[in-house]
Amino acid sequence: MLKATLRSFLAHKGRLALSALAVVLSVAFVSGSLIFSDTVTRTFDRLFASTAADVTVGPKQDLRSPVPGGATQTVPADLAGRVAKAPGVASAHADVSVQNVTVIDSRNRSVGPTTGAPTIATSWYLTDRSPVELTSGHAPRGAEQALLDADTASKKHVGIGDTLIVQAQPGTFRVRVVGIATFRTTNPGAALVFLDQATAGEQLLGSAKKATAISVEAAPGVTDPELKTRVADAIGSGGYELRTAAEQAKSAAANLGGFLDVIKYVMLGFAGIAVLVGIFLIVNTFAMLIAQRTRELGLLRALGADRRQVRRSVLLEALLLGVVGSTLGLAAGIGMAYGLIRLMSLFGMNLKATEMVIGWGTPVAAYVVGVGVTFVAAYLPARRAATVSPMAALSDAEIAGVDKPLTGRAIAGGVMGVAGAAALAGCVAATKAAPAAALLGLGVVLTLIAMVIAGPLLVRPVIRVLGGAFPALFGSVGRMSQRNALRNPRRTGATAAALMVGLALVGGMSVASASMSASFDRQIDRTLGADFIVQSANFTPFSADVRRTVEGTRGVGLVVPQRITPLAVRMPDGRRVRTAASAYGPGLDDVVHLTYASGGTSAALADGRLAMDAKFAQGHGARMGSTLPVEFPGGKVARLTVGALTNLESPEGFGTQGGIFLGLGTEEKYVPGGQDSVLYVNAAPGTDAARLRAGLTKSLKAYPQLQVRDQADYKKLVHDQISVLLYLVYALLGLAIVIAVLGVVNTLALSVVERTREIGLLRAIGLSRRQLRRMIRLESVVIAVFGAVLGLALGLVWGVCGQQVLALRGMKDLQVPWGTIVAVMIGSAVVGVVAALLPALRASRMNVLAAIAHE
Repeated sequence: MLKATLRSFLAHKGRLALSALAVVLSVAFVSGSLIFSDTVTRTFDRLFASTAADVTVGPKQDLRSPVPGGATQTVPADLAGRVAKAPGVASAHADVSVQNVTVIDSRNRSVGPTTGAPTIATSWYLTDRSPVELTSGHAPRGAEQALLDADTASKKHVGIGDTLIVQAQPGTFRVRVVGIATFRTTNPGAALVFLDQATAGEQLLGSAKKATAISVEAAPGVTDPELKTRVADAIGSGGYELRTAAEQAKSAAANLGGFLDVIKYVMLGFAGIAVLVGIFLIVNTFAMLIAQRTRELGLLRALGADRRQVRRSVLLEALLLGVVGSTLGLAAGIGMAYGLIRLMSLFGMNLKATEMVIGWGTPVAAYVVGVGVTFVAAYLPARRAATVSPMAALSDAEIAGVDKPLTGRAIAGGVMGVAGAAALAGCVAATKAAPAAALLGLGVVLTLIAMVIAGPLLVRPVIRVLGGAFPALFGSVGRMSQRNALRNPRRTGATAAALMVGLALVGGMSVASASMSASFDRQIDRTLGADFIVQSANFTPFSADVRRTVEGTRGVGLVVPQRITPLAVRMPDGRRVRTAASAYGPGLDDVVHLTYASGGTSAALADGRLAMDAKFAQGHGARMGSTLPVEFPGGKVARLTVGALTNLESPEGFGTQGGIFLGLGTEEKYVPGGQDSVLYVNAAPGTDAARLRAGLTKSLKAYPQLQVRDQADYKKLVHDQISVLLYLVYALLGLAIVIAVLGVVNTLALSVVERTREIGLLRAIGLSRRQLRRMIRLESVVIAVFGAVLGLALGLVWGVCGQQVLALRGMKDLQVPWGTIVAVMIGSAVVGVVAALLPALRASRMNVLAAIAHE
């Protein structure tokens, strides 16, 4: 039996190669994502561990926000002297490091990264743990000298002697590059500018008496935890956050983890699609191979093989396929990880491919996925093979399962469909977003399973409609192609299911993204009243010089600044809500249109007051006049009164959670030295908007990171951000289509072999080669369009239900992108034509007499 299995496997290696490709793709994405993330994690762990001080003393960072704030938290620079006196301290040094400054060269071009990584200005202090070393020039001395990192200098063509303009929170200043510093380990992708200690404090923080952290080195024999305890005893823990080198490295790695998780989950998403679609392909391939080997399996049974041996034989073939596919997939995954590492170097993250990490878990995951997928997919065909009787060897047995009743499928599919429909109905009826999203996820899974199970039941009614015009358009060839697709509903359903999965995903996400875009458009039209918005390209804050420049531009009437600050509000129900609030200057009503449940803008922006969304307030027991403890960065606590309640469409529709906003004066009182994030600009009476835009663009030429946008530009910005998600879905669709095409090719190729004698007879009675190719192409097209119809119908249902979840978040507009739907349908027909090219060509080249004599 072992010899027979190996010979059978090698005899069908060409057909099995198509199925193996699905395994290779899924394993490649799994192993590639694991190798890449492990390599980056190991590299940065080594970087953080080797550069962190034994103990770092910094301001408390309890309040963090995904939205960049404009204020830098500091500690007194003379705290280093107090720390140095603690027992066990070898040295203590005040550090200054400020992220998201803007640095431009003499040609008015930003020298910062274009990838979203920060530009960091920091004080120059060289130790054995410094991530850089001085490789040319000399250290900065005085207020007009600086160093630049070597990677940035090379990419931006900046050399020693060149002048740079640094735009920081206190203001703008010029420096001359006097040296180049090279990274000792990995460049994390940031641009670094180094200043001397006094200049860094004065120009970046507004005072040489301020620092962002104190780096502490331990005396010999003192452990980091001991040093941390001693320093805390010496200075007190109030207002400061102390971290050992291990804790600092862990925190830095956690911040990096979000970036790594995005890449890892995207690649695992591709792997999941490849696995899911590949299962259909493998099931179909093994089912057809077993159907064609009915006589062979019957002979094995007649020669004494029992059912268990036949089943083991088929499963062994699947195991061999899985092992081969997993091995090739692991190799492809290593290549994919290498490509990602090289790609990261283009974005400034200089990882070393020679230090690629392949942990023991990676090959284990690769073989578990690859072998597991093929084994599970081949199990049902293996069981069917074991039922072949010895008598099948004595006759021309028909394909197994062609006429088998679909009653079981109807019952199982119906049960799953009803359960899925109930979950989706619950999603539509839900009044809270979290339960609605959970019901949506459950409904999507159940309805997808139901459609896969019950798909063969829909083959005959749907394909009769889809191919109804074939006889009239193509005559007998069209009629035969339609009947070929109807011949085996199970096979047609399984083949179409691969395409259905990808198109269902695309249909659902297209509706969701179109609805989001329409909702944001309406919200922008309803709320945004400013003529122009001045904002940085990567949404980072900018210095006060920008506001003064805008206010001094000819034709500007009103300028309303917006700042973002993280804070925590203790609500009456006892919950401590951490969020990011917006602070606005006077004139908000002229640039933003808000509706209020109680109060108004003047009360909301008054000193000592704040505003929040009415529904959010009600949900936490707050009301007009409630006085709430509010914690600002740095540990400052204020008691602010609710001065207004807004009627926002969503608690997250204006600002962030709770829609909390307050006056700029209140924000400045508790968070001094902040930076503006947005400027809302109105033209002065009688000023032409186009002329004002040209004037603003000219005035802000010295700030290349800033953009002037009107309402149309702002809508486009939102659409572009939503499109990023949609492009990912389209990429997933592309992968699903590739595997689905392989499935159609496989099905048609095996079908051609199965119908060799039939094709020979058709050719003998006058069917031309051209007509034969057309017949196979039409069969392929109708199968592909059948999968598209099921997938898009399912996706539209998912999309409509998903929009109901978005409506609970304030995005109430439902939009169906009919253009995309039609384009996908046309594309599916094209996919069918492409998939049929090789099988049709092979069928048309058959020798007629040999085909008739085929058994």
